[in-house]
Amino acid sequence: MRLLVLGGTKNLGRHVVELALDAGHEVTLFNRGRTNPSLFPSVRRIVGERAAPQALAAGAWDGVIDMPGFLVRDVALSAAVLRDRCEHYTYMSSIAVYASRTDAGMTESARLLDWPVGAPEDEFTMDLYGPSKVRCESLLSATFGERTSAVRSGFVVGPYNPDFGNWGRALAHGVPMECAARAEQPVQYIDARDLAAFLLHLTADRLPGPFNAVGPTRTMAELAEAWRSVVDDPPPIDWSPEVDAASARPRRRDVQVCTSRRSGPDSTPCRHFCIPGRPPVG
Repeated sequence: MRLLVLGGTKNLGRHVVELALDAGHEVTLFNRGRTNPSLFPSVRRIVGERAAPQALAAGAWDGVIDMPGFLVRDVALSAAVLRDRCEHYTYMSSIAVYASRTDAGMTESARLLDWPVGAPEDEFTMDLYGPSKVRCESLLSATFGERTSAVRSGFVVGPYNPDFGNWGRALAHGVPMECAARAEQPVQYIDARDLAAFLLHLTADRLPGPFNAVGPTRTMAELAEAWRSVVDDPPPIDWSPEVDAASARPRRRDVQVCTSRRSGPDSTPCRHFCIPGRPPVG
């Protein structure tokens, strides 16, 4: 497969490129050339900005995987250039698209967030993250029809990925692991290597539609204990930090979350297409 990866040199994107190369795919990267520029020296690179993707008009690919697309303007520009230059476009979305944060077992047909009236399509704020992903999914479906898929993931863990990175630093230095969530709060995550394999599978087989990509439900306490199990003398867990280390913001105590053991999105279709899932440590 001739594969174009938008991004591809950090976090989840590194796993996508590594797996694609191992599978013998012909990979092209499109990014700014600023992050890990020495990675993948044998891979063709097109250096450019998402806001100016005209350089992509000189190529053609069997599949595209869009890793960093969150500005609606940028995704729209890329889609316009690639509409007739690729057979399938896979978009890395998020479970942040869903209107509810408390409903258990949501399928891909659950209600999505609305676009705020008057919101800019060329600026990023955390408040617009979910609505932007919704809008990007919508415009890609309008552009590519059945030739696009959107992968909605939650927390992504594993090598290269920063989610829960503050716990790793705490374990390395023997200081308390801080967690602003409740110990019994449900959490769904997926290993970056499994998610990368799923993205490649959808793209190679040209499977359309949105897919929830989340692992089984565990509690934050179970996940934290899995992290602590990898060291001989683990530090304690601080469940009441004044600042949420994941966001560098004061801890919010009024956030509503689902308390069901079957929290959040349902990942049955994703598992059907062969994501095995990995244990919390491994």
